[in-house]
Amino acid sequence: MGLYDREYTQADFQSRRHYGPQMRLNFPKLTPVVKWLLIANITIYVLSVLTPLGKYIYDWFQIDTASTGRFFQLWRLISYQFLHSSNYIFHIVFNMVGLYFLGPTLERHWGSKKFLIFYLGCGIAGGLFYMLLVAVGFLPNNPMVGASGSILGMLAACAILFPQFVVFFFIFPVPIRIATVVLTFVYFLIVITRGDNAGGNACHLAGMAAGAGYVLSGPWRSKLNIKKTAGQRWEKKMTEKRNLQIELDRILDKVHRSGIHSLTSKEKRTLRKATKAEQMRNRF
Repeated sequence: MGLYDREYTQADFQSRRHYGPQMRLNFPKLTPVVKWLLIANITIYVLSVLTPLGKYIYDWFQIDTASTGRFFQLWRLISYQFLHSSNYIFHIVFNMVGLYFLGPTLERHWGSKKFLIFYLGCGIAGGLFYMLLVAVGFLPNNPMVGASGSILGMLAACAILFPQFVVFFFIFPVPIRIATVVLTFVYFLIVITRGDNAGGNACHLAGMAAGAGYVLSGPWRSKLNIKKTAGQRWEKKMTEKRNLQIELDRILDKVHRSGIHSLTSKEKRTLRKATKAEQMRNRF
């Protein structure tokens, strides 16, 4: 799947009032996280394929459900995303092309931190789903590598957020939503029939589901954050009020024992603040 003639291939796309990002013939300007993800994936691939370290890299960092100990080595859910098949170069080529064309748009849309969490989260979802299918005996126990879950998660997110995008499906330019639906159907069919690379396609499906779920749950998460922020502000206000009352009681006790002249400048300011707050409450 290639990508061409779409608005997310420009460095600084501008939003029209009703028509979304403006389409231009241009390659995207790399954003910080996308750049480092590309560097990390390509560097690790070169080390894995061209140096004696390859055996150890795959052994320690791919998803491997061969033993209970390795099954619960949770760092593999992240590290496997940076490994690719040493026998099939197009595995990394297709994934890095997808990252290059889709990633900058989402990173600019969300910001670097949020994008990185999203990217890794989609990959984790893919890895977990594959491990679940292996654990229940639906899929055979094979090692898992690749960033495909993350890339397909980005594809699903872009299909929802930017439906006007166009991708090349083989040699045909098609709307991104149509490509996403077709790929979802193909992956699902392969998984349920346990066809070729069913484990990898299960990872693809889970990554897409995670990407779509994250975007579609955005309004709900925003409302939840607003309520949480409001609750935190209220709790902070109540804490400040209680602390002020405790300090005021101490100051009044000091005045009772030693007189007003015994107060420090800070204590006098606190007393004036409390008096002013009380006057405001009485006014209303």
